[in-house]
Amino acid sequence: MTQRIRIATWNINSLRLRLGLLARLSEELRPDVICLQETKVPDELFPHDAAGAMGFGHYAFRGMKGYNGVAIFSRLPLARIEDTPDWCGKGDCRHLAVTLDAPSGPIELHDFYVPAGGDVPDREANPKYGHKLDFVAEATAYFAGRSGLARAVLVGDLNIAPLEHDVWSHKQLLDVVSHTPPETEGLNTWRETAFHDAMRHFIPDDQKLYTWWSYRNKDWKVANRGRRLDHVWVTPDLKDSLAGLVVHQEARDWEKGSDHVPVCIDLEF
Repeated sequence: MTQRIRIATWNINSLRLRLGLLARLSEELRPDVICLQETKVPDELFPHDAAGAMGFGHYAFRGMKGYNGVAIFSRLPLARIEDTPDWCGKGDCRHLAVTLDAPSGPIELHDFYVPAGGDVPDREANPKYGHKLDFVAEATAYFAGRSGLARAVLVGDLNIAPLEHDVWSHKQLLDVVSHTPPETEGLNTWRETAFHDAMRHFIPDDQKLYTWWSYRNKDWKVANRGRRLDHVWVTPDLKDSLAGLVVHQEARDWEKGSDHVPVCIDLEF
């Protein structure tokens, strides 16, 4: 008997502001696990009751006031992994790791929110860009050191569109933060340490694939100037378990929605 697990990832851009939309996501996509980024809520104000009301009996979170923050809501039992790095020594709530008690066996799940990096692609002129590159380099070194990593899934807003067709115009965005060569090379190196790109498993590299459209584009569908900033990676041993992908573009039109759309991956065991 096969069993399917659906894992969703979404930069919600304020959990408390969009609790109603999170409930809508749960109803429309029926994920077993939802990984959130940019929750913008300190731990003492986390909406504990919301998880249970949506049918998620288990959850974990790391948050701070006003910005950043990650959370995982799960129908499966989970245990938080405590011994994860403090990336760049900033303690800024950009990573949460748990072990899911899945019917097929434990799954190690990482939820990341990589720094956006500011507007100027220059380490010296823009410390935020340097921080972003350093963050990716530290994550790469950490996973490179995880010899034999298996049954692991990494999701999140990684704030980098690494491939040519992950952006609306490769040539025009080469000097735009999120698609500059240092970022794309860094992210690809990170992925290659231990992971398979689960989204590109279903949609070939030569096809356009976006998960984010700027608020600045009033008619985002017509302009369609998107980027793939949200990602799902799995360790190679889970490659044959990949059973489906949903990029929920309809969510971009939700009233007061995020500029990111939810992504779901299905694993079948």
